[in-house]
Amino acid sequence: MQKLKINMWAGILDIINCVLFAMSWFVIFGAAFSDAATGTHATSGAGTLFYILAWAGVVLNIVALVQSRRHNISIVGSVLGIIGSALFGFTAILAFPAIVVLIIAAVFVMMQHPAKKSNDAIVN
Repeated sequence: MQKLKINMWAGILDIINCVLFAMSWFVIFGAAFSDAATGTHATSGAGTLFYILAWAGVVLNIVALVQSRRHNISIVGSVLGIIGSALFGFTAILAFPAIVVLIIAAVFVMMQHPAKKSNDAIVN
């Protein structure tokens, strides 16, 4: 069975997003307090960066899902990566559940196990 580089990149981005999502609350709250004290508008820019990376994770995991399906590799990690990135992509309030799901997704994506065959495909 062939290992796909797209799965490795999806797993790496999932791990990077875990770290960034963990930092996101501190960065966004810090920017909000700074905005309140100085009257600037930096919060939206800080939040936008995290949202862009979350949706980039969704796109990369969708590509990994399609390629894994084509090469008969398990799609569990890619599906979890899509869910985890989309959780944060919808709202930063869901950062903690997104982190947990992305850690599990990264493990499954990096393993790249062959997909299990359905019972209909097994011939005795």
